[in-house]
Amino acid sequence: MSWRDLGAASPELVLTVAALAVLLYDAWTTGPSLESPRGGGAGWLALAGVALAVLLNAFPPAAPVAFAGMYVRDRLTQAVTLAALLGTGITVLLSPAYLNRFRLPAGEYYALVLFSAVGAILMGAARNLAVLFLGLEILSFPLYTLAALATRSRRSQEAGLKYLLLGAFGTAFFVYGVALVYGAAGTLDLSRLAGVPITPLLGVGVALLTIGLGFEAALAPFHAWAPDVYEGAPLPATAFMSVIAKVGAFAGFLRVFPLALPAASAQWSAALVAVAIVTMIWGNLAALFQTNLKRLLAYSSIAHAGYMLIGIAAPGPAGTLGVLYYLVVYAVMNLGAFGVLILLERRGEEADEIADLAGLWGRAPWAAGVLALCMVSLAGLPPTGGFIAKLYLFRAALEARHTALALVAVLTSVVSVYYYLRVAAAALSGTAPDAVAPRRSATVGIALALAGAGVLWFGILPSTLTAFVQQAVQALR
Repeated sequence: MSWRDLGAASPELVLTVAALAVLLYDAWTTGPSLESPRGGGAGWLALAGVALAVLLNAFPPAAPVAFAGMYVRDRLTQAVTLAALLGTGITVLLSPAYLNRFRLPAGEYYALVLFSAVGAILMGAARNLAVLFLGLEILSFPLYTLAALATRSRRSQEAGLKYLLLGAFGTAFFVYGVALVYGAAGTLDLSRLAGVPITPLLGVGVALLTIGLGFEAALAPFHAWAPDVYEGAPLPATAFMSVIAKVGAFAGFLRVFPLALPAASAQWSAALVAVAIVTMIWGNLAALFQTNLKRLLAYSSIAHAGYMLIGIAAPGPAGTLGVLYYLVVYAVMNLGAFGVLILLERRGEEADEIADLAGLWGRAPWAAGVLALCMVSLAGLPPTGGFIAKLYLFRAALEARHTALALVAVLTSVVSVYYYLRVAAAALSGTAPDAVAPRRSATVGIALALAGAGVLWFGILPSTLTAFVQQAVQALR
């Protein structure tokens, strides 16, 4: 290991140091009380770490390939890092009010968020299956703990246990897949896999890798954990895991399939098309019948994983561009939707039913407006970033001649309009329930303003993000 290696991984190192600093600061300020003091010191430290990592990510290192060729900080890594840091930064802004209100440990929370972001970024930088596995574990373990962080809540403890058990199941598939790939190819280097002939043993290994990544991304039929975990976990943790898990998982998909196995695209593309179709249909149909907004957004996230998989199943520059663009836009619009829920409280508990949104326009019109805007973007309607993101993916499917896949994607998007606009209508009309009260928070307001502006910016002026993503696409050519 050299200084050049450390320089290449500087965003991850900054986030790791920031996480340790948050823990030390929290231990120092907590003292013998064993309960984090009210205030945002730990959050500001975490946000400073994220901001510095964003700055370092903007400048490519002198030696992009590091750690004996197992790590690479190319344009693709930079794009994945941008999506991860954007989601992490907005999450940090959304969290202080909720942590204070429900007396959750701030130091542990922010440290876990930062460590999980490190895992997602590492998956995007992996040039070796061992590093990809390491990133997957660093991403996952903090999320298991975040889901169970509300120790006074039985729902949260149940969510953490379910996530841990099913996560171990998915990890076992991934590790076994890594072993089989090594047995068939004699290497874990993703750049060398491209020249290895496809054998049945290698095919089984790749299938097991797909199951492991599919669990993390909540692709059907590996999605069963998502609705229960999303509903039981604390709201900021739910918002964060809905974004960061997909960033890491699809970074892994991009590294494994278009980069490492381009010669076998005819085989794995057909399998991923089938998974994408099942995921889009199941996620959207199940969301139609939800009355709890956290469960609705869980099934929504399953459906969006199916849309993102289109870009992997349709190999080529257009598909990669669509996935990377979608990850950034999804982070903004999904966190914006969850952010509005964080403001609501029902008699000391989360107000997460669709009925709880009634009359929000009269009490907090700016929050209701951001929620409606994010719902429109999640539905893929203009003039939002969600519309442009889906347009890129649908175009990629047509260019790859997956007409049936594009048709299913369009039809399921039409279905999703109903349940997304049902949420928006609830927030913009009706009489507010007496038991539900919106809370004021400056940091949440800033996060929602950023989310709303991002949704419109990426929809009306997409060229800024598109130009950045197009540079990342060159890494897979």
